[in-house]
Amino acid sequence: MADEETPAFAIRQRPTRRYPRRGGVEYEGETVFVLAPDADPDEAALVDLLESVLAAEVYRYGDWFDLPMPLFVVHDDDTGDTFRVAVRDGAIEFHVLPATEPPGLRRLYERLCDATDYGWSVGYRDGE
Repeated sequence: MADEETPAFAIRQRPTRRYPRRGGVEYEGETVFVLAPDADPDEAALVDLLESVLAAEVYRYGDWFDLPMPLFVVHDDDTGDTFRVAVRDGAIEFHVLPATEPPGLRRLYERLCDATDYGWSVGYRDGE
């Protein structure tokens, strides 16, 4: 279970949205929290874990992209936070969107911790 050691998920750099003339939306800059399990589950097990936590809680989510990795858009109905979540290279990544706040990230982290019997380390990266 997550406790006082739960990361703050402080967002140091927020991405900004751009709407190119050709349509769609692009993000400039990125903020990604990388959750690495202390155990060695394979990627399919991480996807199953993530989907089970999302399905059992207060989330609306979807995987609408045809990508070579699982990528979900997640909305926490309680906190109002929306962010992207990916499974890549044996880790779960939280990709911050412009209006994402730390409480939604912390809650999903805590629920992942509660759903497993191993620990998680959390790294951070940002940039273009």
